[in-house]
Amino acid sequence: MLSYRAPLEVETGDSPTASVIWLHGLGANGFDFLPIVDELAVARLPPTRFIFPHAAEQPVTLNGGYVMPSWYDIIGLHADAPEDEAGIRASVAYLDRLIERELQRGVISRRIVLAGFSQGGNIALNSALRYPQPLAGALILSSYLGLKHRLAAEASTANRTLPIFMAHGAADDIVPYTLADGSRAILAKLGYGVEWHEYAMPHTVCAQEVADIGNWLAKVLAV
Repeated sequence: MLSYRAPLEVETGDSPTASVIWLHGLGANGFDFLPIVDELAVARLPPTRFIFPHAAEQPVTLNGGYVMPSWYDIIGLHADAPEDEAGIRASVAYLDRLIERELQRGVISRRIVLAGFSQGGNIALNSALRYPQPLAGALILSSYLGLKHRLAAEASTANRTLPIFMAHGAADDIVPYTLADGSRAILAKLGYGVEWHEYAMPHTVCAQEVADIGNWLAKVLAV
């Protein structure tokens, strides 16, 4: 059983009516995206609780078996690479528990955004597309769709019209652009609407992307 530290939380106002659960990438932790809250146009959002979980420590095959914070084992990063299905599903289950916690704290599902960078984006997307209640949106940065062959059979009808923001760097040297673009094509073929953003950057986040994220969050969390 994987062990998770308590997530970090930042609230942009009293009595939050919306939540953004944001998963970091491989080898990072919940502190990685904590500064982005101040960079977003929070004044344009309703009172929002930003939640930054920490992945469990586990060995990663792609990195020579080195133990690091990881949402699942990564064997390879190409379209036909083997996947750690059990690991992906375990992290999806953990994210689902964080969603349930927000529901218990009074935030309705339609006011919850799942976000993730790189490896974390894979978990956020898989959870959002399978969650049985309608969510506010999925924010997927420099990432891709795992378990793609399972999605058609497992997708939730409640999130068939889920707003999806996908962004990728044209010069990404970690998660290949073709992997992200192929994921977008799969989602489109299954009928999902994807708001696609491309930036002249490597495997990172840029200022224009942060501005675009702020605009998108304001839209999907509009009162």
